[in-house]
Amino acid sequence: MDPKPVRTRFAPSPTGRMHLGSARSALYPFLLARRTGGTFILRIEDTDQKRFVPGAEQELIDGLHWLGINYDEGPDVGGPCGPYRQTERREIYHEYAWKLVELGHAFPCFCTPDRLDKVRQEQMKNKQNPRYDGACRNLNPDEGRRRAASGEKVVIRFKMPKEGSITTTDLLRGPSTTENSALDDSVLLKSDGLPTYHLAAMVDDHLMEITHVIRGSEWLPSLPLHTHIIRAFGWEEPQFVHLSVFLKPSGKGKMSKREAAEAIQDGHSIYVSEMQSLGYIPEGVLNWIALMGWGVSEGDVLTLDDMIARFDIHNLTPSPAAMNFAKLDHFNATHIRLLRTDDLAARVKPYFLREGLAVDDAKLLKIIPLIRERLVTLDDSLPFAAWFFKETVEPKPADLVAKNLTAAQSADVARKAYEILAALSEITPAVAEPPLRLLVEQLGLSPNQVFGILRVAVTGQTVSPPLFESMEIVGKEKVLERVKKAIKVLEST
Repeated sequence: MDPKPVRTRFAPSPTGRMHLGSARSALYPFLLARRTGGTFILRIEDTDQKRFVPGAEQELIDGLHWLGINYDEGPDVGGPCGPYRQTERREIYHEYAWKLVELGHAFPCFCTPDRLDKVRQEQMKNKQNPRYDGACRNLNPDEGRRRAASGEKVVIRFKMPKEGSITTTDLLRGPSTTENSALDDSVLLKSDGLPTYHLAAMVDDHLMEITHVIRGSEWLPSLPLHTHIIRAFGWEEPQFVHLSVFLKPSGKGKMSKREAAEAIQDGHSIYVSEMQSLGYIPEGVLNWIALMGWGVSEGDVLTLDDMIARFDIHNLTPSPAAMNFAKLDHFNATHIRLLRTDDLAARVKPYFLREGLAVDDAKLLKIIPLIRERLVTLDDSLPFAAWFFKETVEPKPADLVAKNLTAAQSADVARKAYEILAALSEITPAVAEPPLRLLVEQLGLSPNQVFGILRVAVTGQTVSPPLFESMEIVGKEKVLERVKKAIKVLEST
């Protein structure tokens, strides 16, 4: 690991929901920056105004904060290299695009969309690879500036060398050589004055002194062009890392919108904001996505601090990773169990409040140790513990009838249990459990039969946290009240 502090960035486009791929593209550069004592930057690449989605930037920012991926510089926190939204840097790109023209590495192009479309159609008709035909390549730069200044629509294209080749390096895949003849004269500055990604990202990475560019593998084919642009300016090249792709759970193909819709039916999602509402915690989500592309044991339980301490960029792998939601559930449940009682209580409380329940904080702190081991997601707390905060419960009469017993026999068991509980000084596990277990033996029944009747009577449901600990929290008065009510229900069944 290079001890020199690095500068990394997460540079999303606000063109849609923040998904898990974006989260991982933010996590790795964050870990590298923290590991080396460097700087992590958020830059919003919003130059594609046609695909711009209102609210997407805020969703990205909220998602990063929820995950704990905190940036040192960004649009909402500022920094020495701002602005951090590309639409606010228009003049900078304009200057650098024309600078490339002056250096002889770019040229102004005045070809109309109609002409370009006809050229493309002709090339396809002749079974040629569609590309720019070079009509404006040799235009005099001064004439180009004059025509542009007069208001004529213009784009700036990179002047790709016709001969030779370029060798680029991706840290995960090693060097690769591309013939320049296979590359096009790509547009750098559009006719609306906004740059394409190819120019904007390279200029910003240079001006923001980015040392490591960690981005999605969809940009790997553009690496030769990006390296050409960087070298045309004579800049120092950052180290490039193109991350592995996420595959659908079957391992066959990338996740599509249809698969994402199917996942939500099963209580899963690929979108960060939905994962939060589904009851996942950031610790579990981060652990899961970190190991999809990081060459450490897939079973490693890691906190964010663990990840920072262990992260090594050279341990990343280019192999595609299938989205195994069962592993997400495993990591989420594991991290829930690692939370302090007061922390977990604070996290599950909103789920009860959302159901309109009045939550007693002291009671909730007693409940957490009883349900912690059963939680996979935070919203699992509702079926296990919502009944604690209800004044009354309404058990189904059929549920009160124990297996292999009649309603009358079950009522008799409930009456005997009631008499024992009423005579106790308090209902705690130590005091209540021994006499009730003795009752089980005397009646010649199973614990499931006797305690099952009590469980449904007290909680209103067939599944609950440990019975005796639950009765202690509910309190003697309310327990007796509910058992008496259950006896009446059984007598009338």
